[in-house]
Amino acid sequence: MYNNREYEKTYITTTATSVVFSGKGTLGGVCVNTTAAGTIVLYDGASAFASLVASIAVGTYLENVVIGNGLTVVTAASPNITVKWTK
Repeated sequence: MYNNREYEKTYITTTATSVVFSGKGTLGGVCVNTTAAGTIVLYDGASAFASLVASIAVGTYLENVVIGNGLTVVTAASPNITVKWTK
């Protein structure tokens, strides 16, 4: 199915806990811009729902995931990722 939605973009390039948005929304995808040196863990509210392992290849992952309680991304080892999302 083709998705013509416009997404907001959040760039993450540091080791951090990043609150991308609160409340309901959609994760359009996690774009790994350079091979990840550390893990990337995604949370819907307080519940982790995905973990991208260290050394994951460049590409887009986890497209069109419905989020109910807010999206938080926890990164390690200074990644270079773009999180696409919409509310």
